Amino acid sequence: MRKSTRIAALAASGLLAVTALTACANDAATTASSDSGSKGDGKGEKVKIMVGGLDKVIYLPAMLTQRLGYFDAEGLDVELLSEPAGVQAETALVSGQVQGAVGFYDHTLDLQTKGKQVESVVQFSQAPGEVEIVSDKAAKDITSPKDFKGRKLGITGLGSSTDFLTKYLAVKNGVQVSEFSPVAVGAGPTFISALQKGSIDVGMTTDPTVANILDKKLGKVLVDMRTPQGSQEALGGPYPSSSLYMQTDWVNSHKHTVQKLANAFVKTLKWMSTHSADEIAAKMPADYSQGNKTLYAQAIKSTLPMFTKDGVMPEDGPETVEKVLKAFNPNIKNATIDLGKTYTTEFVKKATG
Repeated sequence: MRKSTRIAALAASGLLAVTALTACANDAATTASSDSGSKGDGKGEKVKIMVGGLDKVIYLPAMLTQRLGYFDAEGLDVELLSEPAGVQAETALVSGQVQGAVGFYDHTLDLQTKGKQVESVVQFSQAPGEVEIVSDKAAKDITSPKDFKGRKLGITGLGSSTDFLTKYLAVKNGVQVSEFSPVAVGAGPTFISALQKGSIDVGMTTDPTVANILDKKLGKVLVDMRTPQGSQEALGGPYPSSSLYMQTDWVNSHKHTVQKLANAFVKTLKWMSTHSADEIAAKMPADYSQGNKTLYAQAIKSTLPMFTKDGVMPEDGPETVEKVLKAFNPNIKNATIDLGKTYTTEFVKKATG
């Protein structure tokens, strides 16, 4: 596992020293074992959470919760780490390097087919928050996913949720997975560079990358899945995406800590639902705006409709995700998925806030 590309800024209380992701699985397990469980004091309980891109707006609740001081208020010492793709956050979780991952819910289904029991405990969103962008140079020839054949399609990483969704859009529109080339280009500057240089013709990414591309007139929106309506049109239903997911065994043995995490995140989601994009942007680390506060606030505004207000899994959401994955993934297509084991609402429904 390579070092984290970004280390989270400290919360106001400054409890956490900045570290890199070098801790081994045993060390992570040791720090996690400080959970007070039924004792109930729980002061300074240590939890490591890997995020599939801390500065991505779709994962905004992770850093915002830190900045609002809600982890501290729950007596938690949360270390937020960052990787550019959700699949890398997943890897850190299942290897035991971290106790939680902030990434797409669809990984829980994929992992179940591989014998790993992982569940979403707080569902941040009801839509993917993803946008399929076509480069300005290729826009005349590519007007819908039907034109993906023979093209280079940008994704954050192989096995990532952008990989899953890209394959689904292709298959749904008559293009087989073998008929295009997925290219892992990450997000942010690396994605923009790939689009500019022609390394990819089309790519799937999120805000603030989307806002920057449109501002620089480097590409055009092909498919917009930042709203529930966009998710319905592209995928046929609500698509629960960004979430806090954890290994089921860890959840069951650390319920006290998981409840505190749920309390903190639900408070944040409620706070987001009653504040403007400008107010949210003002709470985030200064460097997230990349020197353009107005554009960053606009990126948040465009993505806000995807978020839930209570962290509860949207009705029929898991079924939509299963349908999408079965369309192109032979492992899932031929497997029996127990959707009830891929998420829990136990903690969010008890959340205080």
